[in-house]
Amino acid sequence: MSDTETLKTTPLTDDHVARGARMVPFAGYSMPVQYADGVMKEHLWTREHAGLFDVSHMGQARLIGVSPLSAFEEVVPGDFIGLKPGKQKYSLLMNRQGGIVDDLMAGRPTTPDGALTDGLFVVVNGACKDNDFKVIDDELAGQVEVKRLEDRALIAIQGPEAAAVLNALVPETAAMAFMDIRALTGFGTDLIVSRSGYTGEDGYEISVPAAEASRVWNLLLEDPRVRPIGLGARDSLRLEAGLPLYGHDLDETVSPVEAGLTFAVNKNRREQRDFPGAARVVKELAEGPARLKVCLRVLEGAPAREGAEVADADGNVIGVVTSGGYSPCLKAGIALAFVAPALKAEGTALKVIVRGKAQAAEVVKSPFVPHRYVRKP
Repeated sequence: MSDTETLKTTPLTDDHVARGARMVPFAGYSMPVQYADGVMKEHLWTREHAGLFDVSHMGQARLIGVSPLSAFEEVVPGDFIGLKPGKQKYSLLMNRQGGIVDDLMAGRPTTPDGALTDGLFVVVNGACKDNDFKVIDDELAGQVEVKRLEDRALIAIQGPEAAAVLNALVPETAAMAFMDIRALTGFGTDLIVSRSGYTGEDGYEISVPAAEASRVWNLLLEDPRVRPIGLGARDSLRLEAGLPLYGHDLDETVSPVEAGLTFAVNKNRREQRDFPGAARVVKELAEGPARLKVCLRVLEGAPAREGAEVADADGNVIGVVTSGGYSPCLKAGIALAFVAPALKAEGTALKVIVRGKAQAAEVVKSPFVPHRYVRKP
């Protein structure tokens, strides 16, 4: 950002400052990178208890129209016509070259009695939201209205004790499973709650009116099992979970096949080939892509950060790290990287170049740390 630009704030900025957070620029916002405990303790607390995250920089919107589900399929490769009420789905906003404009969540919130709420509820990445909503608006003009929810905050509670904390305060959330989404009344206000998150842990994301965000945030923090968590630990948690970060592991040149996100391209959409970039995606599914995202465990030396070169066993550079850091749970360096498909097999010996030194690494199974989502039997 230039010196003349002013960082935006979320409805929780004052609360972060009051709790001693170190604030940094992120996606055009002033956001907490860590609190007094530091990234390592915040990371482990989330894995063991419940971490509370301010993700209000994310873009929230409702797509309103006569047939918003079918219209949405014109810009994503997922099956949204078949999306059941009360469910949400991970998907990808695509360009015509088969690259990823952004990754997102989209769902059909229902009330406790099963009634549908208006349109398709969409949450996109904060740094991409203005472009995302413009792309959707341009591509689906006349079919849907993009109703941006600028007056709402977004709070995530994650970790093995997150459900017990939220269920005690909003009992209706107890019946929800992974990827369920509900429009509820809780904390004395209206909520949109999904059982999902970005850490690999069980937990919820809670959309709340901006005016009520501080009160809800502090009510949740009254529980001794909950601590506030900054962006630093959010990044290390998502990396351990093997989850991509847009602008690093995903961008407009990366296809869903290269990124290992083919689950987001539904079978019927592959057959219909009616989404942007379908020709490239279908071809890569049939013939294989030129590169693939893999998970690497660094076996010696310092963690490999974004931009570090990846070499084969003979020292030939064959890829690049897109996300990397230290895993507090594994006590080792871990990374996501793109390599040739021939090197994707688990156990493949590779090297990462850190400060000019080649360090041993190997391809490992994704995720680095097992997901603990709660699914229905």
